Amino acid sequence: MTDSVRRISSDGPWEDAFGYSRAVQLPNGLVLVSGCTSVVDGRVAADSPYEQAVTSFQVAFDALKQAGLGREDVVRTRMYITHARDVDEVGRAHKELFDDVRPAASMIIVSGFVDPGLVVEVEVEAYRAGER
Repeated sequence: MTDSVRRISSDGPWEDAFGYSRAVQLPNGLVLVSGCTSVVDGRVAADSPYEQAVTSFQVAFDALKQAGLGREDVVRTRMYITHARDVDEVGRAHKELFDDVRPAASMIIVSGFVDPGLVVEVEVEAYRAGER
C-alpha cells in the first residue's frame, strides 16, 4: 500500500476494535466505503428497515463527503438485509436516494449482524476521475 492511499475514519464503534477504515480513497478516483449501519452514537438509531437503510446510506455519504465525493458519484451499492420481507422497504429507500444516479446494485440476504437490532447494512463504491 502506498502513501497515496487515503484512509478515512468515522470513529465508528468497530473501526478500532476490528482494524478497518470507514472508507479508502485510491489515487485513481475510486472510493470504497466499508459496511455502514444505522448505529449512531453507539446505538441503533432507526427501527424500520426503510429508516435503517436511509441512515446507513447517510453514514456512507458522510464518508464520501470527507473524500470530496457525493451521492452522484456512487457507482455501486450493496445492501445486506436479514429478512426477505424487508426487500421492498430497503429497495424503496435505495430508489429514493439513487433513482437519478442508477448505480450497479445488489441486495443480499444474510443471517445477521453484530448487533441483533440491525436489519440492514450497506456498502458503497464511488468514483470521480482525476480527484484527490
